Amino acid sequence: QVQVVESGGGSVEAGGSLRLSCRASEFKDNVGWFRRPPGKGREGVAIVDSDGKKTYVDSVKGRFTISKDNAKNTLELQMDNLKSEDTGVYFCVVGWRGTMEWVLETRAGYWGQGTQVTVSS
Repeated sequence: QVQVVESGGGSVEAGGSLRLSCRASEFKDNVGWFRRPPGKGREGVAIVDSDGKKTYVDSVKGRFTISKDNAKNTLELQMDNLKSEDTGVYFCVVGWRGTMEWVLETRAGYWGQGTQVTVSS
């Protein structure tokens, strides 16, 4: 079983920044960040595929940056210019193949327990 642990969540005012980190016991295939806003279902945020291609959802483009270190099995998400709608539980997911939407439909991959991000306006 692949172990996935997130860290770095917290509370910040709108316009501020946070950096999330994820460490996995095994790093392969696609990796990424997903989130669950309060009262809503899970949604994608940003992913890196096995070729290193990065994909962001429109709502975070230009504000969030995803990066991974294969040697250290770590994945990070730098979040700048945070907005209240970025509030939610953020999950690191590793080890799946396919699209962001497929992961949400099937819950494929290995998921961490999540870390809370709260942005106050």
